[in-house]
Amino acid sequence: MSNRPDKFVGMQIGPISFVDEGVEQVLDTLQNQIGVNALLLGTVSWLGLKIGRSISSDIDGWPDHGVPEVSTVEGGSYLTPRPEYYKNTFISNFRAPDKEMRNRDILDMVIPSAHKRGMKVIPELMEPLFKYAGHGSGNTVPIPNLPQCLEVDHLGRIGSDPCLENPAYRYWWYSLIEDHCRNYEIDGLMWCNERRSPLDHLISGSAATCYCTYCVRRLHEAGIDVEATRRACAALYTFFQRARGGETFVDGSLIEFFRILLENPEALIFERHWIKRNKDLDRELYGITKWCNPEIEFGLNVWNRNHLNPIRKAQWPWAEVIDYADWVKPITYQHQTGQVYVNEMSDFYKSFLRDYEPQILTPIMHQLLGLNEPGWNELIAEGMGAKSYVGGQCKDTVTALKGKLPVYMGIGVDAPRVKTEQAKCTPEIVYQSVLATYESGGSGVIFSPNYASMNLSNLEGASRALNELGMK
Repeated sequence: MSNRPDKFVGMQIGPISFVDEGVEQVLDTLQNQIGVNALLLGTVSWLGLKIGRSISSDIDGWPDHGVPEVSTVEGGSYLTPRPEYYKNTFISNFRAPDKEMRNRDILDMVIPSAHKRGMKVIPELMEPLFKYAGHGSGNTVPIPNLPQCLEVDHLGRIGSDPCLENPAYRYWWYSLIEDHCRNYEIDGLMWCNERRSPLDHLISGSAATCYCTYCVRRLHEAGIDVEATRRACAALYTFFQRARGGETFVDGSLIEFFRILLENPEALIFERHWIKRNKDLDRELYGITKWCNPEIEFGLNVWNRNHLNPIRKAQWPWAEVIDYADWVKPITYQHQTGQVYVNEMSDFYKSFLRDYEPQILTPIMHQLLGLNEPGWNELIAEGMGAKSYVGGQCKDTVTALKGKLPVYMGIGVDAPRVKTEQAKCTPEIVYQSVLATYESGGSGVIFSPNYASMNLSNLEGASRALNELGMK
């Protein structure tokens, strides 16, 4: 195996794999068969996609390793409980009840053997955590008092996600980071920020959040007229309900959207404020990590929606993260992303772009987003191109970061499919994606989203590429 100091070949992996197959067996396979030298390990999560077995076995069958049974993962913390770290939050009793992990600490299980082999261990933490129905997760999370920190939408209704401005929830994240950094010999942390903004919610037909007591206070402190933003969100909400309901507008849905947005600029002020506070959490967690141990690397997992949606792309420029990350991982799950892109754009075509044919607008949208991919009718079946999409996103990210941060591309390997007509992962796709990463200036790869759902036959494509690159 290569000992190149710049080598970074990561694998996202959940606790279940080490229980099902044994620590040494998993590490042997990852290190010797594939060439992995970094483990992105789920330690605290309620997302079945990341911590359990395959969630698409009904479509793709079971992988060629592991246990071919539906896992009973409920989620939570897979670490030793340390209540002394969680005194400033009511979220203190969140140990995973999964029978497979009872009385086990996943980091204590894995770190000694991994480090003995020269493999890095990097916990993967994702926000928000609690409700991801449809991703192999439960609909509810049995954490006492959790409703106390849930968002409130502009209609006054309690939502399903914790509010970032709630001190108990925010302090819980501070505590989690400190707990990881102080009690384990970890090499880094990967922080996954995948939360929808107020405008995201409105475009998808939902109400805007958040208007809880803490958010209202923050808005006042920022000199923002709270009720004006609420009225603006209400106006946009009404428009999107009308548009998605099929109502005809005299000047068309796009002009009507612009008109209402221009008449209600407070919605954009609210959106800008929310984006800032969301990014502030990233900065704060980076700072806590470095305060605990400056040697621990802080990596950012960046949502693919940020480069598939022109509004989000404008809101999340790469250059910003240079000051609060040591490396970045753009999500590019190539075979799956055609479906993701169609889902994303469908909200546009159901609302402010519903007067236009997706088949006609897709090439224009591709140009706007810097994509060179199949047309609307082919995207789901073909997915995104390994060279064009993975390589293109890698090149764009490297350019935007001006070489100041390493770019570790998130290579999709058997990312769960939702329908049989969706493109499948193949060894060639993985092979070409790895080569495209390094050809485009990337510094490493992270195979995603979870080893438990990957076929070793497809990972053979990664092994072949790394071997050709002299990295195995």
